[in-house]
Amino acid sequence: MLLALFSVAGVRAQGLPPELASLWRATKLPESSLSLYVKEVGAATSMLDINSGVPRNPASVMKMVTTWSALSGLGNDYVWRTTMLARGKGRVDGQGTLMGPLYIKAAGDPFLSVQDLWSLLRELRLRGIKNLTEVVVDRSIFGPVATDPGAFDGAPDRPYNASPDAMMVGLGAVRLVFQPDMAARKWIPIVDPPLRDVRIDGEIGWRDAVCPGSPSINTRIEPVSGRYVVHISGAAVGSCGEFSLYRLVMPQPQYFEDIFRQLWRELGGTLAKGIHEGTVPADATVLAWHDSRSLGDTIRQINKHSNNVMARTLLLTLGAERLGPGATPDSGARAAMSVLAAQGVDTRGWHIDNGAGLSRESRLTASGLAGMLDVAWRTPLMPEFISSLAVAGIDGTVRRRMRDDAVQGMAHLKTGSLRAARSLAGYVLGASGKRYILVSFVNDDRAYAVRAFDDALVAWLAEQ
Repeated sequence: MLLALFSVAGVRAQGLPPELASLWRATKLPESSLSLYVKEVGAATSMLDINSGVPRNPASVMKMVTTWSALSGLGNDYVWRTTMLARGKGRVDGQGTLMGPLYIKAAGDPFLSVQDLWSLLRELRLRGIKNLTEVVVDRSIFGPVATDPGAFDGAPDRPYNASPDAMMVGLGAVRLVFQPDMAARKWIPIVDPPLRDVRIDGEIGWRDAVCPGSPSINTRIEPVSGRYVVHISGAAVGSCGEFSLYRLVMPQPQYFEDIFRQLWRELGGTLAKGIHEGTVPADATVLAWHDSRSLGDTIRQINKHSNNVMARTLLLTLGAERLGPGATPDSGARAAMSVLAAQGVDTRGWHIDNGAGLSRESRLTASGLAGMLDVAWRTPLMPEFISSLAVAGIDGTVRRRMRDDAVQGMAHLKTGSLRAARSLAGYVLGASGKRYILVSFVNDDRAYAVRAFDDALVAWLAEQ
């Protein structure tokens, strides 16, 4: 049976246009590693079909499934509302002390910034609140979703490994700024935001040369007695000027607490006790709130820049809204599959792990994903979904690819890249005015070799 399947696949691959066939052979990848599906939007049959029903690891192309199921399941105008409340009527005494705890109802906003939190706290100050006894954060919209940032690839300080959290601020990452002191020929490190529990140890060497590009700096995070030391090493060329790195320094709840304390203190507020988790009482009164960007705007950040923690949080939001609070990756995946099933998408062989594609277990089929993209094209939400994808040669993860005149701006795409997995999917506008759907998955230890083939595939469709 396997021999027969490989034989059929071989015949289909020989149906590639000559220029694509030669580029595929040049990859030296086994044909069994490829799943390819190409069709015109709305067409009943495919133009190219190679192993399209084989479940593959799609890497970050999984974000297309998460963003489309959330967009169509929640609506383009869905927003996350982070709310601050107090018991009863939220009484404030003559010294500006709030009677009872301040409650924060976390909404799972995937893109809540430090500036957003500052604005929300400023609203409290405008209402005469200066002194807080304690702060209770209600994260119950999600269940136990914290992950070990180092579990996937042993790089726990890299922002792409950030754990989801219902009260996530600034994507959970600290910015390390390195300013050049030309006179002293040294680099001055700055932590932004300047958190009380973070300090930098070590130094970056100074080099004199023509700037070669982004510097390569090593970092290692060490917890010490409840605080965190960022050990830095490496060297940077002075002519490159100021540069920044983003790192995960501490768990999300502690990061939120440190930022809250800092911002509240800067606004002239005091906090007598600590910040801890709990639930908002039924009789609580709303004091202030912050509404996020719309979901339609949010998915542009997720797809164009392939943001993992935002995709994870979005999947959890879909689970919470459709199946109830206490969402987990499993309930989010079930909610997404339910949305797609109602649309008639063929999800046989699919497995949605965390919604971001940062997984060795995720699986999609090329034909099934192409079917989903066809459904998306024929709905009123098509413009919002398409605009979330990176534009060939212009922005997002494909801004440096496919930049020749015939292809630049002609395709809206999502890329995926993991060890042993490469993927590309999206829409290509042909010279004829027809729109084409393409899905390409390669799972192999040398999957990186498929890039030239994928780029040529997009160029070929742009000529049609």
